[in-house]
Parts: sequence; C-alpha cells; structure tokens
Amino acid sequence: MVIKSAEYLISSPSWEKCPNPIWPEYAFIGRSNVGKSSLINILANNEKLAKTSGTPGKTQLINHFTINDSWYLVDLPGYGFAKRSLSQRKQWERMIEDYLRKRPNLMTVFVLIDSRHQPQKIDIDFINQLGEWNIPFSLVFTKADKSTQAEVSKNVKTFLNKMRETWQFLPPNFVTSTVKKTGRDAILGYIEELNMQFRAIA
Repeated sequence: MVIKSAEYLISSPSWEKCPNPIWPEYAFIGRSNVGKSSLINILANNEKLAKTSGTPGKTQLINHFTINDSWYLVDLPGYGFAKRSLSQRKQWERMIEDYLRKRPNLMTVFVLIDSRHQPQKIDIDFINQLGEWNIPFSLVFTKADKSTQAEVSKNVKTFLNKMRETWQFLPPNFVTSTVKKTGRDAILGYIEELNMQFRAIA
C-alpha cells in the first residue's frame, strides 16, 4: 500500500462523537511508552502526524486520522495509564471499552507490545479482555531495534507461548522498528487486505 495522504481529523471524548463510520477503521493501543505515536507516524509516512512525547499518557481522547481518503487510523489512550487519578483512569477505561465494543466499522485493534520485555501481565490481561469481548486484534511487537534479534525473537516466542496457554488460535503478529521501518509494509499489507474485505461486504 502506498500512503498518498494522511491527515488528522478529530479527537473525540466518546465513541458517539467519532466520525461517520463509512470507512474501515484500525485502532492502535498499548501501555504507556510502548512507541505508539512513532509507529503511527511511520505507517502514515508523516513523522509529525501523531504527537510523540517523553511523558507517557499524553493521549487522552479517541484520535482519528484519515489515510488515503479511504480508511481511518485511530490513536487510543494507553492502558496501564501514567500517573493519573483513579477517577480519570476509570473514565478512560470506560471510553476505550465503549469505543472498542460499539464502533461498527472497527476492523481490528493493533495491540502494541514492547519486544524488549518478557510477557507483562497488563498486556496479557488486556488481550484476554478483547477475547471476552470478541474483538479482533493483532499484535505489534515494537522497538525491535533496541535489542538483539535473538532477544527479540525469544521474547516474541515467549509471549506467543504464553498466549497458547489459553488461546486456541493466535492472532496475526508483526515485529516492528520505527528506526529501520521494519514491519511497516507487512502491517499496511494486512490493512489493505481488510480494506478489501470491508468493501466486499459494504
């Protein structure tokens, strides 16, 4: 897929305020500081599209971007939130759950996992929650350039083996590096496949 245009559209406080669901939509989520904004910018071929920050938890709304005037890319607040009040965390959790469960054109959720670490309970718990809600998702292992290839492969394998303990089928998964643009073409190719499915049933 060639990215010809990528533009910020709107930030919404709830799923009801999101844009008209006329296009297929892809949401990106992960715990704080997993490299979400950097990945979105690489995919969109626009390093200034999503705001990157050294302070985790900056994303607080449902942020929509239009790509090629034909699909939506959505930047969601992270889970395992940064230093925020309990009431604000609960508010974000409800906003994210409502969006994920009620947005009719959501094709898949890309869950970002830091490839430098062993499986984290917070990631496993979130993935299991998606399973309970019957929401399709894919795994994106980020920051592959920060460790050796052997260590990344080991951590990815360990994570998938952890999932096999409770999952019969594993979701698509991608290993990425925003420095080397590793995984970019694979993710965009997968999105293109799902776009075709959306158009076929629309």
